[in-house]
Amino acid sequence: MGKTNSSRDWTQIYAIYGMDQWQTLVFLLFHAVFFSLLSVLFLFYFESIFHFFQTFLSSPGAARFAAGFSGGVTAISAVCLFFAAANFFYSAGPLHYDMAQRMVGSVNDWSTVKLALDIGCGRGILLNAVATQLKKTGSSGRVVGLDPSKRTTLSTLRTANVEGVGEYVTCREGDVRSLPFGDNYFDVVVSAVFVHTVGKEYGHRTVEAAAERMRVLGEMVRVLKPGGVGVLWDLLHVPEYVRRLQELKMEDIRVSERVTAFMVSSHMVSFRKPSQHVVGPGEVRLDWRC
Repeated sequence: MGKTNSSRDWTQIYAIYGMDQWQTLVFLLFHAVFFSLLSVLFLFYFESIFHFFQTFLSSPGAARFAAGFSGGVTAISAVCLFFAAANFFYSAGPLHYDMAQRMVGSVNDWSTVKLALDIGCGRGILLNAVATQLKKTGSSGRVVGLDPSKRTTLSTLRTANVEGVGEYVTCREGDVRSLPFGDNYFDVVVSAVFVHTVGKEYGHRTVEAAAERMRVLGEMVRVLKPGGVGVLWDLLHVPEYVRRLQELKMEDIRVSERVTAFMVSSHMVSFRKPSQHVVGPGEVRLDWRC
């Protein structure tokens, strides 16, 4: 299996691509600092807090325990929030970039790829990784980035030009649940931390949301050429993706080891669309190291 060994400093990644949902990071950091200050107040004014609890609790021991417990919970909350903020920051940039390189490396031969598709291309980290690989192999192929937001696609084109791969990239706005492409159109289809967001208006754990995600997966398979490769990195719902790919008779389904991203479990799934119709469930290989 092909490997892509490429590393980049996190400052470069954020300088080029910025951050999606930066409000979440600010929210986590604000509350982490707030709880840190609160825990310091508990430490320096413990006796006053202890006497405050005594007004509600008759036992001095119970009041001291309540004050200490509250201070401990406050300090632990601050640590957890700082950890969550750090993981979010790492996941949105360095991890996303690293996983994009791994996804590109899961495709054996890019020299034969004429058309690739990135579903939910977002800031373009994966899209530009694919374009860079096409450029390295001297391919005449192109990669199309599809995103529901026109504003995002325009921003993504700018990052492609910064990366020096603008001539390999096309971006367009479109509905990922009904891809605006014909059947058997792409040699490679990829998507990174996007499919789980589809149908979120119904709630992530509802039947309706699951149905919407399965529509995207079905579209991903539909536009893939026979013999083409699909690679998907996503959060939480990977088991249902694997089941759906088996139902669609995909071949060589591989599931990566668990990677913690955005404080939850994530996996990468790759598969190949059979050249001919296959009857029977596909084999799933677990703990794949790409």
